[in-house]
Amino acid sequence: MKKVLLALTLLLGMTVVSAPAEAHGSDYKRVAYFVQWGVYGRNYHVKDMETSGAARKLTHINYAFGFVNQQAECYSADAWADWQRPVPAEQSVDGVADAPGQALNGNLNQLKKLKAKYPKLKVLISLGGWTGSKYFSDAVLTAESRSKLAKSCIDLWLRGNLPGLADGTGSGVFDGIDLDWEWPGYPGAPGNVVRPEDKQNFTAFVAELRSQMNAYKRSGLITAFLPAATRVIDAGLEVRKVFRNLDYATIQGYDLHGPWDKITGHHSNLYNDRRDPNDIRESLDQTVNYYLERGAPIRKLVAGVPAYGKGWTGVPAGPAKDGVYQPATGAAPGKWEAGSEDYKDILAKPGKRYRDVRTGAVWLYDGTEFWTYDDPIVMLQKAAYIRHKGLGGYMMWSIDGDDAKASLTSALYRVLR
Repeated sequence: MKKVLLALTLLLGMTVVSAPAEAHGSDYKRVAYFVQWGVYGRNYHVKDMETSGAARKLTHINYAFGFVNQQAECYSADAWADWQRPVPAEQSVDGVADAPGQALNGNLNQLKKLKAKYPKLKVLISLGGWTGSKYFSDAVLTAESRSKLAKSCIDLWLRGNLPGLADGTGSGVFDGIDLDWEWPGYPGAPGNVVRPEDKQNFTAFVAELRSQMNAYKRSGLITAFLPAATRVIDAGLEVRKVFRNLDYATIQGYDLHGPWDKITGHHSNLYNDRRDPNDIRESLDQTVNYYLERGAPIRKLVAGVPAYGKGWTGVPAGPAKDGVYQPATGAAPGKWEAGSEDYKDILAKPGKRYRDVRTGAVWLYDGTEFWTYDDPIVMLQKAAYIRHKGLGGYMMWSIDGDDAKASLTSALYRVLR
């Protein structure tokens, strides 16, 4: 382990950290998102986090997503997946099928079983996401709506008062709330409500949620997923103020480039590449430093890493013959979405793999398709960076993209434990 850290710090131009691996111990947050819809086409279940070995290497699981409506209420985006679907024995964490007439089924019951096996594991409900943030602005617009929303979210997800079931049926599943508003004060998905005052209202809502959370359970966690782009940060976040009421925040370290760009590039690079011809250059390191400059406490910053890649097609080789920073005709075909592919599926793609250690990037190019992604070596680099920088840990979107051996999760765990 010390040799791995030494090699990576030297490669990255860092000062070697002399503190032992136990210096921070369990203080590192090792966070992964579990997607609610994974139980369908992806056939990825809570049990898979156990069988891959990932569960024991995580400290927090963010369950994505719960939604927020225009009436300032939290609600389930898919009650069938959340608590209604009977889980068969072969998909169950403990090998026991949900019994007929059982009150709590689905993913929530499986998460409860996983927590019983790993008592230190924390699970948070994530609210919003790209498709569930439409009415966040309405829901936090006034003091009354902010109070109503906070109460609704705590009642539904933490107290476990699930619709159609006895009060408290879902209690004990969630330890906190993760806010995934994409984005305050800045357009996200088409049709999202956006207001200039979102910036102040987001701060006020987090304060209200903290007050109600403390009244319910002082150990209840409040976290947030925050953007990478400086223009989005400036439009929607009072960084210093909002962090006062957050236990920590996970910051976007991916989607920095993608097939929405006309030329190829790295979507999750650790450092900026001076060769990047794009007008806007971003990196994980740049994003971290931007938050620090605006008053974010360094130990409350949790760096986001991807378990998926972004891809273009119709890409010429270019002078370096590697496809990087070359024009493309569009998004490469993907299993679930054009221009996007899980890490485990990128492994099976043909082509030559290239690596830029100083940028912290790896990519795949086959003469026409270009895929930018993270592999275990890049994860080791990022873990060494997180450790050296003194950050709070890492967050992965999303755990179903890792392979059956949890190779990405394991690489991060080697350094951050």
